[in-house]
Amino acid sequence: MGKQPEQELEDNLVKQLVALGHRFVAINDEAALLANLKSQLEKHNNTTLSANEFEKVVNHLNKGNVFERAKVLRDKMQFTKDNAETAYIEFINQEHWCKNEFQVTQQVSMEGPYKNRYDVTILINGLPLVQIELKRRGLELKEAFNQVNRYHRHSFGTSNGLFQFVQLFVISNGVNTKYYANNRFQSFKQTFYWSDHFNKNITQLEEFSKVFLEPCHVAKMITKYIVLNETEKILMILRPYQYYATEALIDRVKNSTKNGYIWHTTGSGKTLTSFKASQILMHLPQVHKVVFVVDRKDLDYQTTKEFNSFSKGSIDGTDDTHALVKQFSDSTKLIVTTIQKLNSAISKQRFLERMEKLQEKRIVFIFDECHRSQFGDTHTRIKSFFNNHQLFGFTGTPIFAENAVANEKGKRTTKELFDECLHKYVITDAIKDENVLKFSVEYVGRYREKEGSQTEIDIEVEDIDTQELLESPQRLGKIADYIIAQHPRKTHSKEFTAMFCVSSVDTLIKYYDIFKSKKDNGEHSLKIATIFSYGVNEDDKDATGFIPEFEFMAAEPQALYQLNTHSRDKLEAYIGDYNKLFNTKFSTKDSQSFYNYYNDIAKRVKERQIDVLLVVNMFLTGFDSKTLNTLYVDKNLKYHGLIQAFSRTNRILNEQKSQGNIVCFRNLKRATDDAIALFSNKDAKDIILMEPYEDYVTKFNQAFDALIKIAPTVNSVDDLASEVEELEFIKAFRELMRLKNVLSTFADFSFDQLAMTEQNFEDYKSKYLDLYDKVKNENAKEKVSILEDVDFELELIHRDEINVAYILQLLAKLKDSSPEEQTKQRKAIIDILSGEVQLRSKKELIEKFILENIPHIEDAEDIPQFFDDFWDAEKVKAFNALCAEENLMPEKLQEVIGNYLFTERKPLRDDVFEILQEKPKLLERKKIIERVLSKIINYVNTFIDGVDRSA
Repeated sequence: MGKQPEQELEDNLVKQLVALGHRFVAINDEAALLANLKSQLEKHNNTTLSANEFEKVVNHLNKGNVFERAKVLRDKMQFTKDNAETAYIEFINQEHWCKNEFQVTQQVSMEGPYKNRYDVTILINGLPLVQIELKRRGLELKEAFNQVNRYHRHSFGTSNGLFQFVQLFVISNGVNTKYYANNRFQSFKQTFYWSDHFNKNITQLEEFSKVFLEPCHVAKMITKYIVLNETEKILMILRPYQYYATEALIDRVKNSTKNGYIWHTTGSGKTLTSFKASQILMHLPQVHKVVFVVDRKDLDYQTTKEFNSFSKGSIDGTDDTHALVKQFSDSTKLIVTTIQKLNSAISKQRFLERMEKLQEKRIVFIFDECHRSQFGDTHTRIKSFFNNHQLFGFTGTPIFAENAVANEKGKRTTKELFDECLHKYVITDAIKDENVLKFSVEYVGRYREKEGSQTEIDIEVEDIDTQELLESPQRLGKIADYIIAQHPRKTHSKEFTAMFCVSSVDTLIKYYDIFKSKKDNGEHSLKIATIFSYGVNEDDKDATGFIPEFEFMAAEPQALYQLNTHSRDKLEAYIGDYNKLFNTKFSTKDSQSFYNYYNDIAKRVKERQIDVLLVVNMFLTGFDSKTLNTLYVDKNLKYHGLIQAFSRTNRILNEQKSQGNIVCFRNLKRATDDAIALFSNKDAKDIILMEPYEDYVTKFNQAFDALIKIAPTVNSVDDLASEVEELEFIKAFRELMRLKNVLSTFADFSFDQLAMTEQNFEDYKSKYLDLYDKVKNENAKEKVSILEDVDFELELIHRDEINVAYILQLLAKLKDSSPEEQTKQRKAIIDILSGEVQLRSKKELIEKFILENIPHIEDAEDIPQFFDDFWDAEKVKAFNALCAEENLMPEKLQEVIGNYLFTERKPLRDDVFEILQEKPKLLERKKIIERVLSKIINYVNTFIDGVDRSA
C-alpha cells in the first residue's frame, strides 16, 4: 500500500468531523468567511444584524494581536443598534461550552505577501478557532509545525485578521498528531500529544479527532483549559495529564468531601495545573474560598508571580499574617500563602476571633509540594480547626513507606495525609512525552590508595567514604580542576549553566576558596556564585532524602542564625565578590537584603550570567531554570531528595539541550537506581537514564553509514538531483548533528572513536549550510520549496567561541607562520568560515582581507586595527551600494537599521516602504519591499552582527 495522499487524509478528516457534529460549510476566501461569520453570530445570539451593525462587529474584532483577540473572544461586545437600542454580542459561550455553533471547512484561501490555503478549519460561532494542518504519511510532523509558522508570517494577519482568533493548532501526518496553543514564539518542543487518563498517547489522527475534536470537548479545551499568560502575553493550553488532574479535583469537590493528591513529576508544570484547578474551584457555588499553600517565602513570591501572570490581579500575595487573616475575612476567593502564616492564623490567640467565623465554611486547601517536612503539625491543626475543609496536595515525589522519615508520630506517608492519588504522571511518562529530558549520569572518582609500601590499587569512593578523604584539599582541588576542564563541554561552551551541590557549608567554603584562588591565578574565567543558610554539617551516610528548607523572616535574619561567625563572615565576603561582579549591593545584614540576593541569583542563573552556582541545599528544590543543564554532585542524596536535585537539570528548552547532565563525585549509583525504582518502577532505568557513551558511538556510526548512502562524498552533495534527495541528505546529516551534540557532552568524547573524521564532519556541515542558505535566500522565494518546512536545527552547531575575534587570533598566527604552514592555516580558516553559521555571511570579505591585506602587514599585533579599518571601509561601500541599487534614502535607512539593532525585531514592511525614494506601484510593491528587506537583513548579518570584539 502506498503512502496516503494529503488530500485523502484531509477529506477523511472532514467527513469524520461532520459525523462528530461539526456542520460542513464551503468557504473559499475572506468574503465568504465574513458572510458566514455574520449568519453564525446572528444564530448564536438569536438576533439579526444589519450591514452597518455587522461592520461595527467586524471593526471590534479587528483589533490587537493574538493575545488581545483572545480576550475579545471571551468578552461580550456592547454596541448601539441602528434603532439606537443597546445590544450585546457573545462570541463564545464559556459557561455552557456545548451550546455554541460548530462548523468545519477546508481550503480557505488568504492572501498576504503570499497566497496560502489552509487545510482544515473548525469554526465556532463563525470564528476560526481551531486550525488543522496535515502532511501526508511518512513526512516529519515538524514540517506541519513549520508550515503553520510560515502562515503566521505570510497570511494569518491579512485584512481583518480573523485567523488571529485561532486558539488551537492541530498538526498531523495521520500517524502522529499533536496540538498546541496559538503562541508563535514557542518551539516544536512545546507541542503535545493527547492521551487517555492513564497517560497512553493517542497519536493516530482518527482516534485523536474522535476524543479531542468532538465539539463539546474542543470547546471545553478552548473555554476552560486555555490560560492567558498576562506576563508574557501568550496563550497556554493544558497538557492532557494537567487536564485529567484538574477534572479529578473538580469532580472530588463537586461530589464528595474527601481529600486527595496529585502525583505529577517534577518539571511537569504543577503550578499551571494548580492555578487552573484553583481558578475553576473558586467559582463553584459550594466553595467559600480556595487557599493555595506553599512552604517558603521564595515560593510564595514565585508562585504568586506565576499565578498573577496567568490571570492578572487574581492573587493578592500576603506579606504577613494580618494580611492573610484580612483575606480570609473579605471577598477574596483565592489566597496564596505559606504554611507558616497559615499556621499562625489558626493558632495565635490574636487572630482567633476573626478566624473562628470561618470554621464552618467550605474551604479548599491546595498544597504545593505537599511532602515538605514541616507540614505534619500544620496539617493536623488545619483538620482540627476547619470543620468543613477539603485538602489536596501536589507532589512530584510522594512519600511512601520506603522513603518516609520517622518522627514522634511515626512514619507518615502522602497517602495517610491526603487519602488516595487522584492522578499520576510519573517521570517515565514525562520523558516518553518529551516533557522533560533524560539524565546522563557520570561517576567520576576512582582513587588510588597505597597498600603497604609499594602497591597501588583502585578503590571506589563508596568503599573509602571517610570524612578525611572526602574533605581532603587534594581531592577537592582535583574535583575543581575537573569542573574547570569539563564545564565548557558539559554546557556547550556556556550556552547553559550549572549547579554544584556539596555536603556541608564547611566543604562549600573550601570549594569556593579553591575556585577563587584558581581564578586569581588565571586558571579559569568561570563566574562562580554561592548562597547558603545552614551551618550544620550533615552526615551524608544518614541522608534521609529530605533537603532541609530555610525560612526568611520579615524582621530578623533568621535564615542566618544557624551559621557560626566564621561561616557568616565568609558568606558576607562571597556576597561582596558577587557585588563586585554584578555591581550590586546585597548583604547578610538583614533578611530582606538576603532575600533580594536570593532572587537576584535565581534571575542571573536563568539568564546565564552565572556559570556555576555552589550550594548545599538551597535551589535543589522548587527552582526551575530551562537554561540550567548540569549538576555537579559531591554529597550523598537518596530517594526524593535525589530526584528533586537531579530534576533541576531536565527542563525542556531546545534541540541543543538533549539531556540533563549529572556529574557525581560520589558513588550514587545504588541510590539513583533505588530512587528511580521507587518513583517509577524497577525497569525504568533505560527510560530515565541516557544510554552509555559506547551506544551513542554505535548510533553515530550507523547514522554515518546512512548518510554516505545518500551522498558518498562531500562533493556528491552538489550532484543531488532534486529537492527530495536534498531533503533526505538534510535529515541524515541533522541526525548526525543530534548524535554529536549528545556525544560531545561525555568526558570520553573523541572523533578518533567514530567512523567519520572531524574534518569530514566539518566538510559535510559546510554543504548542509549551503543548502540552508539556498532555502533561506529571500530573493529566491518565487515558489514554495519543500525544504521550506525543514527545521535545520542550527543551534546544534552554534559555538559562541568561534567569532570574528577568534578569526583575528588565527590570522595573527597565520602571519607569523612559514609559507607552507600559511597555506595549511589559510585553508583551516576558510573551512571555519564555511562551517560556522554566524560567519558564513562574512566569508567572502574575510577571504578578501587575507589575500589583499595580510601580505602587507608587517607586525601581527597590528592585524586587529587593519581589520577594523578594512571592515569600516567595506561597510560604507556596501551601505552606499545598497542605497544606490534600490534608490533608498540614506538617513532613513540608517534609522531603520538602528531600530532593528535596538529592538532585535525585523523592520516592518511599512518602514521599508518609507525609505524608498520612489514609491512603487501597488502590484510591484510587495516584491520590491521583500527584496529590500532581505538586503537590509543581509547587510546587518554581514557587517554588524558578531563583529563587536569587545564582548
